[in-house]
Amino acid sequence: MKTIYIALVTLLLASVQIPLQAKPNKGGKPVTKAMADSAYVHEDYQKAVSIYSKLLKKGQSADLYYNIGNCYYRQDIIAKAILNYERALMLDPSDKDIRFNLELSRTKTIDKVMPASEMFFVTVFKRMVKSMSISAWMFMAIASFIIMLLAVALYIFGNTVSMKKTGFTIAVLFLLVSIFANIAAYSHRQSITHRSGAIIMSTSVVVKSTPSDSGTDLFILHEGTRVEIIDDMMKEWCEVRMSDGKEGWMRKADLELI
Repeated sequence: MKTIYIALVTLLLASVQIPLQAKPNKGGKPVTKAMADSAYVHEDYQKAVSIYSKLLKKGQSADLYYNIGNCYYRQDIIAKAILNYERALMLDPSDKDIRFNLELSRTKTIDKVMPASEMFFVTVFKRMVKSMSISAWMFMAIASFIIMLLAVALYIFGNTVSMKKTGFTIAVLFLLVSIFANIAAYSHRQSITHRSGAIIMSTSVVVKSTPSDSGTDLFILHEGTRVEIIDDMMKEWCEVRMSDGKEGWMRKADLELI
């Protein structure tokens, strides 16, 4: 039994990564979020974007990406607004304001792509993973693991059969919750670490059948449309997939990674 506990604790600790410390500003006047917010209020959106971007160098933040997205949206630069809303949503998928602004921005794009159907349990799992941030999932995993240990103690030291049954049931339940929370946190972290989503930044792009200008024209995409990169081994070209399942090749210069 002790061996099992040690193994579970090791797995739990291995899934927790210590965040990197932010790098200090080097030279120049220090910038603050209040300065960027002030520029935004006074409709100096370019200055606000500049300051928010400098703050991002200290560490990624859903709020900063969200604010940058708002700045671009106010300037009607929809592709960059969508790009930053997507980055904000990736970090905090539970934020309703980010999701609303992203959907609002998408209504201003030309391409209206209907997602291809997928297996029900895959859809449910994705929605559950995106319902909370990584830190929230890890908190749930740790809390569930602690409750499981307490339940195991109740099972071992319980004086009655009913107490032992209760302890055993709770232990199994929260072990499963802890495992799922760790899987969700890991899946979410992988989506951030190994990013494949990208936004079309050029006004229009002709997607080719092969990674060559001489390839057959398959379809045209416009700025603001999201694609998934499935092959980026080539220097100038990458293979992309649409949410409706269509695939083709386009130049890397025409898109930006989320």
